[in-house]
Amino acid sequence: MTAIKLDGEVLAAKVKAGLVARIEALADRGITPGLGTLLVGDDPASHKYVGMKHDEYGPLGVASFDERLPADATEADVLAVVERFNADRAVDAFILQYPFPAHLDYESILLRADPAKDADGLHPVNLGKLVMGVDAPIACTPFGIQAMLVDAGIPIAGQHVVIVGRGLTIGRPLANLLSLKRPDANAAVTVVHTGVPDLGVHTRQADILVAAAGSPELITADMVKPGAAVIAAGVSFHDGKLRSDVAADVAEVAGWLSPKTGGVGPMTRAMLLHNTVVAAERANA
Repeated sequence: MTAIKLDGEVLAAKVKAGLVARIEALADRGITPGLGTLLVGDDPASHKYVGMKHDEYGPLGVASFDERLPADATEADVLAVVERFNADRAVDAFILQYPFPAHLDYESILLRADPAKDADGLHPVNLGKLVMGVDAPIACTPFGIQAMLVDAGIPIAGQHVVIVGRGLTIGRPLANLLSLKRPDANAAVTVVHTGVPDLGVHTRQADILVAAAGSPELITADMVKPGAAVIAAGVSFHDGKLRSDVAADVAEVAGWLSPKTGGVGPMTRAMLLHNTVVAAERANA
């Protein structure tokens, strides 16, 4: 068996094509969706990621509001930008690029952001609404993973999903999203992590296995149920190389597999654009 590739690049292009039509509809009304980003410090990966967002969305008709502060910025400096984004009607949604320098309290600053403008879907108010099943911006990577499963025709309802990783950006919101009582979810979800002895006992039960621990080659072929859908959501850098949570031999056992590049990443960015467009539509309804 060789797993079917879950191609995030192809699906992201389809998602963005649908969003372009909605952006054009807004433009016909004189409205340009606006995405703000706030980056504090000198983290190279963060600078690259933020630049990628603006480079990708600009040609699609999204206005960019790119704010970058030095590593020694004070909390007052950061909050001034947050409050400006909150008040600026041209900024429909924005993100606070994580991580912040250690002297800044990311969580308390995030709480000052307007939940309605939460492009990442990670504001505590919106995470709470997800738990309640209330409509709100959804965390981008979980939203993208769900879309990949649906697009591939992989059943979710009634299936056993095992998520390896309990982080706030993927594991926890994905568990809540896929357990909601709706046709594109309604799964039985188990969340485990690297502190659990013998992960394979749990992962071998999964119809859908999501690796999101940030631990290289954590998931090996002997830990996967034959024919299962495997989502390689966790990546990390080791010795200068990007490493996936999922070992290469999993492709010989899984029914479907997302690649470490061109899989979840493009879908995360596509759903960030989705959240921005929806915020613009709601603000101008």
